[in-house]
Amino acid sequence: MLNRKDQRLRRSKQTRARIALQNVARLTVFRSNLHIYASVISDDGQRVLASASTAEKDVREALGAGKGGNAAAAAFVGKRIAEKAKAAGVEKVAFDRAGFAYHGRVKALAEAAREAGLQF
Repeated sequence: MLNRKDQRLRRSKQTRARIALQNVARLTVFRSNLHIYASVISDDGQRVLASASTAEKDVREALGAGKGGNAAAAAFVGKRIAEKAKAAGVEKVAFDRAGFAYHGRVKALAEAAREAGLQF
C-alpha cells in the first residue's frame, strides 16, 4: 500500500520521463505546508538555472510573517521565478508540478509565471 507521498512521487516520475524527451528546461514546483519552492532546471537535468521560494529572506519580508503558504504568496514566487529565468536566458520551460494537483497554490504559481512572460 502506497502512502500519499509515495503516490505523489510515482506520479512525478511519469511526468519527468515525458519532460526529459522534450529537451527543454523544466520549471519544477514543490509545496510544503509552510512554503512553496520553484526551480528552473536545465534540459539535461544537471544544473539549477534559477530558483525562488517563500523561504527566501526578501520574499518573507515582502509577504509578512507566516504568509508563505497561501495562493498570493505562490503567485509572488511565480512572478519572481519568471523574472529570474528570463535573466538566466530561459524563455520556454516545461511545467513540472511534481505530482501535485494543478490546483490552488500550484495553479497560482503557474499562472503568475505565465503572466510574467514564461512560456509553457
